[in-house]
Amino acid sequence: MFTFGIPTTAMFGAGKLNELHTQINAPMGLVHGKKALIVISNGKSTRANGYLERLENELEQAGVESVVFDKVPANPTKPVAEEGGLFAKENGCEFIVALGGGSVLDASKAIGIMATNGGDLWDYVQFGTGRKQWPTVPGLPIIAIPTTAGTGSETDGGAVITNPETNEKTGVFGPGTYPVLAVVDPELMTSVPAGFKAYQGFDALFHSTEGYISVSRNEMSKMVAAEAISNVGKNLETAIKEPDNVEAMGKVALGSYLSGIQMAVGSCTSAHPLEHALSAYHEKLPHGAGLIMISKAYYGFFIEKHVCDDRFIEMARMMGVKDASKAEDFLTALCDLQKACGVDGLKMSDYGITPDEFPKMVQNARDTLGVNFLNDPYTLTDEDCIEIYKKSYK
Repeated sequence: MFTFGIPTTAMFGAGKLNELHTQINAPMGLVHGKKALIVISNGKSTRANGYLERLENELEQAGVESVVFDKVPANPTKPVAEEGGLFAKENGCEFIVALGGGSVLDASKAIGIMATNGGDLWDYVQFGTGRKQWPTVPGLPIIAIPTTAGTGSETDGGAVITNPETNEKTGVFGPGTYPVLAVVDPELMTSVPAGFKAYQGFDALFHSTEGYISVSRNEMSKMVAAEAISNVGKNLETAIKEPDNVEAMGKVALGSYLSGIQMAVGSCTSAHPLEHALSAYHEKLPHGAGLIMISKAYYGFFIEKHVCDDRFIEMARMMGVKDASKAEDFLTALCDLQKACGVDGLKMSDYGITPDEFPKMVQNARDTLGVNFLNDPYTLTDEDCIEIYKKSYK
């Protein structure tokens, strides 16, 4: 059984950004409005690579005026989302164009909710200290243009936002948080530095490996997760080592997009909240890097319990181990890919993480996204979680 309802129209393929103007203010277009809020990161790459200029030209062709909000950090925060919402409202913006990585896309969803509802973002958070109100007004329509392949945020309805006052990194949902249109153009992703391309690619991979072992898996989530695992697992190394290889980048981008669908129709497991706790307390830690750090111990825990050996064998084969016959073959494939992508030596200690923090991080993970723990194929105790952190620590 499953419920499938993904309202996001996707334009996928190299050069698709050049067609954006055809979908705005056209008789059969998906988005209508005269003024847009462009949301980008607080870094330089979007401007330096010419992506912002190209987007502005597309909007001009569609007769749309735009203003730019360029304050989104690597881990988007509650204050930034609230500031962006106010900026959109004050400037009379009718829709949002999110141009950037997963952080920009996530921030834009929260900005859209704040622009139409106002108040405090944590009013609309359903987990942890959130006040669990449902937004009464849909957020501003969103066009999502990812410049990285990792989060799948261009096609799901959730936004991961950090509250620095409470050290909570959790999901924000509401009416209108699914993008209306996603423009997935792998040409925009080739310029990402190798390390970050690896972090993002593994994030995409783990969205689907978690979904594949989840007890909440269904036939639809299984299908899209399998295709995502295969595309990312077999092409990420090439996309990193051959940065001009648009075909390989496109396959990783497809895996990321499909992983977004997997999360919408299926689920993630506890790996994501366990990582969110790491980067909630240490905001300079990239989300994908944190997932890589804990991945061997995390998946190894379930393999040692032999709760879903068949699923691990199937995933190993998807990643290219044609003769996989035991669950441990998945760990071998995973570790080989991390080594090939140059991320096998990541250390928690390099980001200031210390083992004495692990108990509070486990509690943080349960408080902010405890629902994900219900999807695990074996119920983790707090002691199990701490042990996974300890085995991952360097």
